[in-house]
Amino acid sequence: MTDEQAQPAGEAGLFIYGIVPSDVEPTPDAEGVGNPPGEVTAVRHGDLAALVSEVGLEEPMGRPADLTAYQTLLDGTAAVAPVLPVRFGTVVTGPDAVEDLLEAHHDRFAAALDEFEDRLQYTVNGRFDEEEMISDFLAENPSAAALADQVRGRPEAESREQRIRLGEMISQGVELRREAENQALIDALTPYAVAHAPRPPSSELDAMNVAFLVATDDEEDFVRAVEDFAEQRRDLVRMRLLGPLAPYDFVSAHQLVE
Repeated sequence: MTDEQAQPAGEAGLFIYGIVPSDVEPTPDAEGVGNPPGEVTAVRHGDLAALVSEVGLEEPMGRPADLTAYQTLLDGTAAVAPVLPVRFGTVVTGPDAVEDLLEAHHDRFAAALDEFEDRLQYTVNGRFDEEEMISDFLAENPSAAALADQVRGRPEAESREQRIRLGEMISQGVELRREAENQALIDALTPYAVAHAPRPPSSELDAMNVAFLVATDDEEDFVRAVEDFAEQRRDLVRMRLLGPLAPYDFVSAHQLVE
């Protein structure tokens, strides 16, 4: 594989989205990256196909619209067929290079596609309500509550050290609570998931961020379990369920190649 930035200006290449079974056909309305969006086609070899679109190598890649197009195509494909996402931004010189990739890793790609048949990713993330989180923390931590009383109403310049110490205590408390909430989420949803993959927090107030691989037969039970979990924490955590998605956190063609 070659990266688009390494290609000479003015040339065209093929942006690869993902690897799918050879009988998968892109829908006529599928839109690829680029401006205007590229037409999505399939390059086939043996039991495999790669979803691709032509891109101008002089065109900057990585706009939010490009990432959205990449994810929309892969998530829509995952709803009807197994798909191995290829790392965003992967561009090769043409159809021959795509066929070479499929031939070189045919058996590994085919085995991975079999493994992910009828399985989808859901991502669960939640964010603490800041006021509620701090209130709970102070109620459970007398030393932090005493420190909060000391700084309340005092000028920042006079209470700077205490404020810094209180901030550190709250930050540690959030981190410990995040670890506990992530584990509680995993424990609650494991009966309805094939696998899970914790993800790093995206902000200091992240309460949980975990990807789950779910069998299509278990989707309804999984979603219901997420809703029950969220209801139990509705005052403390604002939760979101993203999916169904392609299995980004569990497999990618790039990982299989390395």
